[in-house]
Amino acid sequence: MPEAHGQVADAVKGNWVDHRAPAWSRPYLRLSRADRPIGTWLLLLPCWWGLLLGIGETGDIGWQDAWIALGTAIGAWLMRGAGCTWNDITDRDFDAAVERTRSRPIPSGQVSVTQALGWLVGQSLVAFLILLTFHPNAILLGFVALGPVAIYPFAKRFTWWPQIFLGLAFNWGALLAYTAHTGHLGWPAVALYLAGIAWTLFYDTIYAHQDKEDDALIGVKSTARLFGENTVPWLRAFLILTVVLMALAITLAFMPDRSALALVVALGGAWFMGWHMSWQLRALDTEDPDTCLRLFRANRDAGLIPVLFLAAAALL
Repeated sequence: MPEAHGQVADAVKGNWVDHRAPAWSRPYLRLSRADRPIGTWLLLLPCWWGLLLGIGETGDIGWQDAWIALGTAIGAWLMRGAGCTWNDITDRDFDAAVERTRSRPIPSGQVSVTQALGWLVGQSLVAFLILLTFHPNAILLGFVALGPVAIYPFAKRFTWWPQIFLGLAFNWGALLAYTAHTGHLGWPAVALYLAGIAWTLFYDTIYAHQDKEDDALIGVKSTARLFGENTVPWLRAFLILTVVLMALAITLAFMPDRSALALVVALGGAWFMGWHMSWQLRALDTEDPDTCLRLFRANRDAGLIPVLFLAAAALL
């Protein structure tokens, strides 16, 4: 298939934005990374983890939970888009200096900063309307989430650990969706949130290895540059931390009121997610950008594993 005009370098080839969306909308959809859906999945999956963990804890499920699942899916698409738009506005000078990102809409001249700001506001307002349909405590958490989202694009300027700030922002949905179901924020959700942050450190370090040479030239910090040749041991530690913290969250939620079978099934989600991450480590070549991108995208499947096991456990 021929390359579409204005296509971003690391977009999924043949994606619907570049080949089917109306021409006027394409720069805005590219700002939202609609041509690269993996980010929406990585933002959404912790939401579904939190919702299903709450259902597993209470043993109750209803139509409101179906709306929470759908609402967080729409909200994840919108807030991922808003966050990426904000990231592109703040990083426009850096993006112009990096081979992989100079084709993004702002540095390539497809949209102006003013147009991008308008798009950012529009996405945020629709997401806010969805948030208003949730429990008041979840609404409050939604407002607090704006802090990590706003700070993240600047983190790589002042810390070698910007992936922590990404984890704080991308896994907030675990807290929000759990609270939307239960009406309160509990320790199981906190442990799940921390598991998500460890997972983000795992997959985004892999992602950051694509840009480490350009990042070094322009002075951008990342865990990929920090860890260097020691990346695999660090990733193994994040893998273990992800599994242990997720298992702790499940145990706190399911004991003592749920059946032993439900607990074992739910814990299977953490266990098999760990095996998927182990496979990624075996396949990783930090000097091959294509492999790094492929493994980064594979984390959609890794994150879906706990969703399936938690859903099965919630029905037991």
